[in-house]
Amino acid sequence: MSEAGLDPRRQQWSAGSYDTHARFVSDLAGGVVDWLAPKAGERILDVGCGDGVLTAELRDRGVDVVGVDSSEDFVNAAKARGLDARLMDGEALDFGPEFDAVFSNAALHWMPKADAVVSGIARALKPGGRFVAEFGGHGNVAAIVTAMRAIGQRRGGDLSLATPWYFPAPQTYQALLEDHGFIVRRIALIPRPVVLKTGIEGWLMLFRKPFFAQFGSDARKALDEAIELLRPALCDADGNWTADYVRLRVEAVKP
Repeated sequence: MSEAGLDPRRQQWSAGSYDTHARFVSDLAGGVVDWLAPKAGERILDVGCGDGVLTAELRDRGVDVVGVDSSEDFVNAAKARGLDARLMDGEALDFGPEFDAVFSNAALHWMPKADAVVSGIARALKPGGRFVAEFGGHGNVAAIVTAMRAIGQRRGGDLSLATPWYFPAPQTYQALLEDHGFIVRRIALIPRPVVLKTGIEGWLMLFRKPFFAQFGSDARKALDEAIELLRPALCDADGNWTADYVRLRVEAVKP
């Protein structure tokens, strides 16, 4: 699709911008990879593989790994790492029961049709296969969302653009998995404040540009207002910004 044809309300991804402003996402994935405990020779599906950094780590452990993502730019970046990366919507996974495990890090909160996602994951797993994921949980970036909603209300904007994510509570997500036949081995909500090395503006422009773009010529003013609202809560006396992350981590098994 040409740049002119892109929907300005939809999140767009750039592998370069992501590497600059959000590399912490893969850098902090050690815990969920430990829960996955990948073994050489296993066939694993990485849902929302992004630019393939974690997918490549799995491959280097001897895993037969397939990565899928809905961003063409990300898929191209993953392919450039020599990975089997495919352009596919996580809400419409097209696999039969061929994987020993399905893995996902920091992606499922971008897929609000959670029932469709879990259904596709269940279809992709062999009997006895495991699903291990980490993504935004209840309370994730609550201060950031509140600030954007305040700006949206003040300026008469579309508040839904401030909260495009799916951030479930543990009991909610466990019930969804169990509805699809999974046995949940463990699930946890993990507070994880993250220092933003490039500041809050870079984060807002990477992850919520559509929210600010709706204000047209006033987009910069709306951004500045949001930053000032967030400063008392997320910026320390030395000017360091911290995002109020809360992650949901889960391990479940398909009988």
